[in-house]
Amino acid sequence: MTTIITGATSGIGKATSYELAKKGHALYLLVRDVVKGDELAKQLSRQTGNREIYSVKCDLSDLYSVRTAAEKLKSRLFAVNVLINNAGGIFPQRRTSKDGFEMTFAVNHLGHFLLTQQLMPLLIKGQARIINVSSEAHRVGRPNFNDLQGKESYSAWKAYGNAKLYNIWFTKSIADKFGDKGLTAFALHPGVVNSGFGTGLSGFSRLLLSLARPFMISPEKGAETTVYLATQATLHTKSGGYFKKKKPVKPSADANNVAYREKLWQLSELLITRDL
Repeated sequence: MTTIITGATSGIGKATSYELAKKGHALYLLVRDVVKGDELAKQLSRQTGNREIYSVKCDLSDLYSVRTAAEKLKSRLFAVNVLINNAGGIFPQRRTSKDGFEMTFAVNHLGHFLLTQQLMPLLIKGQARIINVSSEAHRVGRPNFNDLQGKESYSAWKAYGNAKLYNIWFTKSIADKFGDKGLTAFALHPGVVNSGFGTGLSGFSRLLLSLARPFMISPEKGAETTVYLATQATLHTKSGGYFKKKKPVKPSADANNVAYREKLWQLSELLITRDL
Protein backbone atom coordinates (compact mmCIF):
# COMPACT_ATOMS: atom_id res chain seq x y z
CA MET A 1 0.00 0.00 0.00
CA THR A 2 1.29 3.44 -0.93
CA THR A 3 0.05 6.07 1.51
CA ILE A 4 0.48 9.84 1.60
CA ILE A 5 -0.19 11.77 4.81
CA THR A 6 -0.03 15.47 5.65
CA GLY A 7 0.81 16.82 9.08
CA ALA A 8 2.84 13.75 9.99
CA THR A 9 5.45 15.21 12.33
CA SER A 10 3.30 15.69 15.44
CA GLY A 11 0.17 14.62 17.27
CA ILE A 12 -2.35 12.43 15.48
CA GLY A 13 -0.40 12.48 12.24
CA LYS A 14 2.73 11.11 13.87
CA ALA A 15 0.78 8.39 15.68
CA THR A 16 -1.05 7.47 12.46
CA SER A 17 2.22 7.28 10.54
CA TYR A 18 3.71 4.94 13.14
CA GLU A 19 0.75 2.55 13.01
CA LEU A 20 0.70 2.46 9.21
CA ALA A 21 4.47 1.99 9.08
CA LYS A 22 4.05 -1.05 11.33
CA LYS A 23 1.49 -2.41 8.86
CA GLY A 24 3.99 -2.13 6.01
CA HIS A 25 2.62 0.86 4.14
CA ALA A 26 5.04 2.71 1.90
CA LEU A 27 4.68 6.14 3.51
CA TYR A 28 5.19 9.58 2.04
CA LEU A 29 5.17 12.19 4.80
CA LEU A 30 4.21 15.64 3.53
CA VAL A 31 5.85 18.14 5.87
CA ARG A 32 6.64 21.86 6.13
CA ASP A 33 9.97 21.18 7.83
CA VAL A 34 11.99 18.65 5.83
CA VAL A 35 14.61 18.30 8.58
CA LYS A 36 11.91 17.17 11.01
CA GLY A 37 10.35 15.07 8.27
CA ASP A 38 13.61 13.29 7.47
CA GLU A 39 14.26 12.68 11.17
CA LEU A 40 10.79 11.22 11.60
CA ALA A 41 11.20 8.97 8.55
CA LYS A 42 14.45 7.59 9.99
CA GLN A 43 12.87 7.17 13.43
CA LEU A 44 9.87 5.28 12.09
CA SER A 45 12.13 3.05 10.01
CA ARG A 46 14.20 2.18 13.09
CA GLN A 47 11.12 1.53 15.21
CA THR A 48 9.19 -0.55 12.69
CA GLY A 49 11.78 -2.00 10.31
CA ASN A 50 9.89 -0.40 7.42
CA ARG A 51 12.43 1.05 4.96
CA GLU A 52 9.85 2.64 2.65
CA ILE A 53 9.25 5.88 4.52
CA TYR A 54 10.05 9.20 2.87
CA SER A 55 9.49 12.88 3.56
CA VAL A 56 8.44 15.45 0.97
CA LYS A 57 8.35 19.19 1.55
CA CYS A 58 4.82 20.57 1.35
CA ASP A 59 3.52 23.75 2.96
CA LEU A 60 -0.26 23.55 2.66
CA SER A 61 -0.60 27.32 3.08
CA ASP A 62 1.47 27.88 -0.08
CA LEU A 63 -0.19 26.70 -3.29
CA TYR A 64 3.12 26.69 -5.18
CA SER A 65 4.59 24.39 -2.52
CA VAL A 66 1.58 22.07 -2.83
CA ARG A 67 1.93 21.90 -6.61
CA THR A 68 5.67 21.27 -6.34
CA ALA A 69 5.13 18.43 -3.85
CA ALA A 70 2.46 16.89 -6.08
CA GLU A 71 4.75 17.02 -9.12
CA LYS A 72 7.52 15.32 -7.15
CA LEU A 73 5.14 12.57 -6.08
CA LYS A 74 3.82 12.11 -9.62
CA SER A 75 7.38 11.72 -10.88
CA ARG A 76 8.13 8.99 -8.31
CA LEU A 77 4.90 7.04 -8.01
CA PHE A 78 2.69 5.05 -10.35
CA ALA A 79 -0.34 4.97 -8.03
CA VAL A 80 -1.50 6.00 -4.56
CA ASN A 81 -3.76 3.78 -2.45
CA VAL A 82 -4.44 6.06 0.53
CA LEU A 83 -4.35 9.84 0.92
CA ILE A 84 -4.76 11.14 4.46
CA ASN A 85 -5.46 14.86 4.60
CA ASN A 86 -4.60 15.17 8.27
CA ALA A 87 -2.85 18.52 8.78
CA GLY A 88 -4.81 21.36 10.32
CA GLY A 89 -4.65 24.27 12.68
CA ILE A 90 -6.46 27.03 14.49
CA PHE A 91 -5.18 30.61 14.45
CA PRO A 92 -5.99 33.04 17.30
CA GLN A 93 -5.74 36.15 15.11
CA ARG A 94 -6.63 36.46 11.46
CA ARG A 95 -3.59 35.78 9.31
CA THR A 96 -3.22 35.42 5.58
CA SER A 97 -1.22 32.89 3.60
CA LYS A 98 1.42 33.68 1.00
CA ASP A 99 -1.37 33.55 -1.58
CA GLY A 100 -3.57 35.96 0.39
CA PHE A 101 -6.05 33.45 1.82
CA GLU A 102 -7.16 33.38 5.46
CA MET A 103 -4.84 30.87 7.10
CA THR A 104 -7.45 28.55 8.65
CA PHE A 105 -9.16 28.22 5.28
CA ALA A 106 -5.84 27.76 3.47
CA VAL A 107 -4.33 25.10 5.74
CA ASN A 108 -7.42 23.10 6.69
CA HIS A 109 -9.20 23.16 3.34
CA LEU A 110 -7.74 24.82 0.26
CA GLY A 111 -4.26 23.25 0.42
CA HIS A 112 -5.77 19.78 0.76
CA PHE A 113 -8.28 20.51 -2.01
CA LEU A 114 -5.43 21.41 -4.37
CA LEU A 115 -3.26 18.48 -3.27
CA THR A 116 -6.08 16.01 -3.90
CA GLN A 117 -6.85 17.53 -7.30
CA GLN A 118 -3.20 17.43 -8.35
CA LEU A 119 -2.80 13.80 -7.26
CA MET A 120 -6.04 12.65 -8.86
CA PRO A 121 -4.39 10.61 -11.68
CA LEU A 122 -2.41 8.61 -9.10
CA LEU A 123 -5.43 8.25 -6.82
CA ILE A 124 -7.59 6.88 -9.63
CA LYS A 125 -4.89 4.41 -10.66
CA GLY A 126 -4.64 3.22 -7.05
CA GLN A 127 -8.44 3.04 -6.50
CA ALA A 128 -7.61 5.15 -3.48
CA ARG A 129 -9.23 5.99 -0.20
CA ILE A 130 -9.17 9.69 0.65
CA ILE A 131 -9.43 10.35 4.37
CA ASN A 132 -10.11 13.87 5.64
CA VAL A 133 -9.59 14.59 9.32
CA SER A 134 -12.52 16.77 10.34
CA SER A 135 -13.90 17.43 13.84
CA GLU A 136 -17.08 17.69 15.86
CA ALA A 137 -16.33 21.41 15.68
CA HIS A 138 -18.00 21.24 12.25
CA ARG A 139 -21.32 21.43 14.10
CA VAL A 140 -20.74 25.11 14.90
CA GLY A 141 -19.80 25.91 11.29
CA ARG A 142 -21.92 28.66 9.73
CA PRO A 143 -20.12 29.69 6.55
CA ASN A 144 -20.74 33.01 4.86
CA PHE A 145 -19.97 32.51 1.17
CA ASN A 146 -19.65 36.28 0.77
CA ASP A 147 -16.88 36.32 3.38
CA LEU A 148 -15.05 32.97 3.16
CA GLN A 149 -11.80 34.72 4.06
CA GLY A 150 -13.13 36.24 7.29
CA LYS A 151 -12.34 39.82 6.28
CA GLU A 152 -15.56 41.26 7.66
CA SER A 153 -15.79 39.12 10.78
CA TYR A 154 -13.16 36.76 12.20
CA SER A 155 -12.99 34.53 15.24
CA ALA A 156 -10.64 31.58 15.60
CA TRP A 157 -13.32 29.06 16.56
CA LYS A 158 -15.77 30.20 13.90
CA ALA A 159 -13.10 29.90 11.21
CA TYR A 160 -12.06 26.49 12.51
CA GLY A 161 -15.65 25.19 12.72
CA ASN A 162 -16.28 26.34 9.15
CA ALA A 163 -13.09 24.65 7.91
CA LYS A 164 -14.03 21.36 9.55
CA LEU A 165 -17.44 21.57 7.88
CA TYR A 166 -15.65 22.13 4.55
CA ASN A 167 -13.71 18.90 5.20
CA ILE A 168 -16.99 16.97 5.31
CA TRP A 169 -18.40 18.73 2.24
CA PHE A 170 -15.17 17.93 0.39
CA THR A 171 -15.43 14.28 1.42
CA LYS A 172 -19.01 13.92 0.22
CA SER A 173 -18.23 15.68 -3.05
CA ILE A 174 -15.31 13.34 -3.78
CA ALA A 175 -17.54 10.33 -3.13
CA ASP A 176 -20.17 11.71 -5.51
CA LYS A 177 -17.87 12.95 -8.26
CA PHE A 178 -15.29 10.14 -8.34
CA GLY A 179 -17.05 7.09 -6.95
CA ASP A 180 -17.54 5.75 -10.46
CA LYS A 181 -13.76 5.89 -10.92
CA GLY A 182 -13.18 3.66 -7.91
CA LEU A 183 -12.39 6.30 -5.31
CA THR A 184 -13.85 6.27 -1.81
CA ALA A 185 -13.72 9.13 0.70
CA PHE A 186 -14.25 9.38 4.44
CA ALA A 187 -14.25 12.15 7.04
CA LEU A 188 -13.71 11.64 10.74
CA HIS A 189 -13.60 13.16 14.19
CA PRO A 190 -10.44 11.89 15.93
CA GLY A 191 -11.52 12.90 19.44
CA VAL A 192 -10.24 15.72 21.60
CA VAL A 193 -6.55 14.93 21.57
CA ASN A 194 -3.84 16.07 23.96
CA SER A 195 -1.41 17.48 21.41
CA GLY A 196 -0.09 20.88 20.40
CA PHE A 197 -3.47 21.91 19.04
CA GLY A 198 -4.53 25.42 20.05
CA THR A 199 -1.08 26.65 21.00
CA GLY A 200 -1.22 30.42 20.95
CA LEU A 201 -4.87 30.77 21.93
CA SER A 202 -5.52 33.27 24.69
CA GLY A 203 -8.23 34.40 27.05
CA PHE A 204 -11.34 32.26 27.46
CA SER A 205 -10.35 29.82 24.72
CA ARG A 206 -7.04 29.11 26.43
CA LEU A 207 -8.82 28.61 29.76
CA LEU A 208 -11.26 26.14 28.20
CA LEU A 209 -8.44 24.13 26.67
CA SER A 210 -6.52 24.00 29.94
CA LEU A 211 -9.63 22.80 31.81
CA ALA A 212 -10.29 20.13 29.17
CA ARG A 213 -6.71 18.86 29.01
CA PRO A 214 -7.02 16.25 31.80
CA PHE A 215 -9.91 14.66 29.88
CA MET A 216 -8.21 14.61 26.48
CA ILE A 217 -7.15 11.38 24.81
CA SER A 218 -3.65 10.47 23.64
CA PRO A 219 -2.53 10.99 20.02
CA GLU A 220 -2.36 7.19 19.71
CA LYS A 221 -6.02 6.91 20.71
CA GLY A 222 -6.90 9.81 18.42
CA ALA A 223 -5.25 8.07 15.46
CA GLU A 224 -7.36 4.91 15.78
CA THR A 225 -10.22 5.99 13.52
CA THR A 226 -7.87 7.25 10.80
CA VAL A 227 -5.92 3.97 10.87
CA TYR A 228 -9.20 2.03 10.78
CA LEU A 229 -10.40 3.95 7.72
CA ALA A 230 -7.04 3.47 6.00
CA THR A 231 -6.92 -0.29 6.53
CA GLN A 232 -10.40 -1.76 7.01
CA ALA A 233 -11.29 -3.89 3.98
CA THR A 234 -15.06 -3.50 3.74
CA LEU A 235 -15.88 0.21 3.79
CA HIS A 236 -16.78 1.03 0.19
CA THR A 237 -20.51 1.19 0.95
CA LYS A 238 -19.81 3.89 3.57
CA SER A 239 -18.02 6.23 1.15
CA GLY A 240 -18.86 9.86 1.88
CA GLY A 241 -19.50 9.04 5.52
CA TYR A 242 -18.42 10.80 8.70
CA PHE A 243 -16.86 8.57 11.38
CA LYS A 244 -16.27 8.80 15.10
CA LYS A 245 -14.71 6.08 17.26
CA LYS A 246 -14.45 3.87 14.15
CA LYS A 247 -18.19 4.02 13.50
CA PRO A 248 -20.27 6.10 11.06
CA VAL A 249 -22.22 8.87 12.80
CA LYS A 250 -24.63 11.50 11.58
CA PRO A 251 -23.00 14.88 10.96
CA SER A 252 -24.77 18.23 11.26
CA ALA A 253 -27.71 19.09 9.02
CA ASP A 254 -25.54 21.64 7.18
CA ALA A 255 -23.03 18.88 6.38
CA ASN A 256 -25.67 17.31 4.12
CA ASN A 257 -26.44 20.50 2.19
CA VAL A 258 -25.66 19.50 -1.42
CA ALA A 259 -26.01 23.03 -2.82
CA TYR A 260 -23.55 24.45 -0.29
CA ARG A 261 -20.93 21.79 -0.88
CA GLU A 262 -21.19 22.19 -4.63
CA LYS A 263 -20.75 25.93 -4.21
CA LEU A 264 -17.65 25.35 -2.06
CA TRP A 265 -16.21 23.02 -4.71
CA GLN A 266 -16.73 25.56 -7.49
CA LEU A 267 -15.26 28.40 -5.43
CA SER A 268 -12.28 26.27 -4.43
CA GLU A 269 -11.57 25.43 -8.07
CA LEU A 270 -11.59 29.12 -8.90
CA LEU A 271 -9.28 30.00 -6.02
CA ILE A 272 -6.64 27.40 -6.80
CA THR A 273 -6.39 28.64 -10.38
CA ARG A 274 -6.35 32.32 -9.43
CA ASP A 275 -2.57 32.48 -9.14
CA LEU A 276 -1.78 30.57 -12.35
